[in-house]
Amino acid sequence: MSVDVILPCLDEADALPTVIGRLPDGYRAIVVDNGSTDGSADVARAHGALVVTEPRKGFGSACAAGVSAATAEFVAFCDADASMDPAELPALVERVASGRVELALGRRVPTSRGAWAPHARFANRVLAVLMRRATGYRLTDLGPMRVMRREDLVALDLQDRRSGYPLEMVLAVHAAGWRVDESDIGYAQRIGDSKVTGTLRGTVNAVRDMSRLLRTYRASAPRAAREAQLDPVASAPAPQAAGSQPEEVRS
Repeated sequence: MSVDVILPCLDEADALPTVIGRLPDGYRAIVVDNGSTDGSADVARAHGALVVTEPRKGFGSACAAGVSAATAEFVAFCDADASMDPAELPALVERVASGRVELALGRRVPTSRGAWAPHARFANRVLAVLMRRATGYRLTDLGPMRVMRREDLVALDLQDRRSGYPLEMVLAVHAAGWRVDESDIGYAQRIGDSKVTGTLRGTVNAVRDMSRLLRTYRASAPRAAREAQLDPVASAPAPQAAGSQPEEVRS
C-alpha cells in the first residue's frame, strides 16, 4: 500500500525525529517547511523525509504544497508536533482503501492533562456543531489527522490557504456526496509551542477562517446537498480506546 504522510511544519525540529520515527513501514514523510528558523528542514532530511519548502504562510498553503508533492495512492495528514501518533494512521487508511468511506478522520482523545487547551477544545466543539448543521455529518472533531485517496483529494480543488483548509475538505466532500467517518486517536501534549490553537489569538483566527467558510457554504450549497440533510448520517459512536474502529458514519 502506497501512503504519503504530509506534515505541515513550522519550527518543529525537536518533535520531528519522534514523528518521523513512528511512521509505519512503507509510509513516506513529506515535511512541508513553512518558514522554520530552527533547522526543521535539515532535521527532517536527516531522518529520511522528503522536504518541501512552502514560503507562503498558512496551514492550507503547507497542506496544498504537500499534496502537490505527493505521488502515493493515499494521502494522510498529521501534525508535526508529536501530539498525535502516526502509528495510528493504518486504521484510517484501511477504511478508505476498503471503500467504506472517502474521507477518514481522527477524533482526538486527550491522553494527558493539558494536552488540549480549554479554549481550543471549546472552539472545536462549537465549530463541530456548525459543521453538522451545514452538512448533516455527525462529526465531533475537526482534527488534523485524516486520510483520502490522492486523486479524490486533488479533484476537490481546495482553495483555502489558511486555517480553514481542514474544514473546507469536509465541506467539499459533502458537496460531492461522499462518505466520511471518524474514530478515536490519542492526543498528547505537543512538543514545543503551538502556532495556531495553542494561543487565544491563533484560535480566534482559526475560528474566523472556518466561520467564513461555513457561511459561504451554507449560502451556496447545492440544493441536493441541503436536501441530503433530511436523511442524516448515523450518529457517531461513543468514544473508544485510541486506535479502535467504530462503525461507519455515512452521508
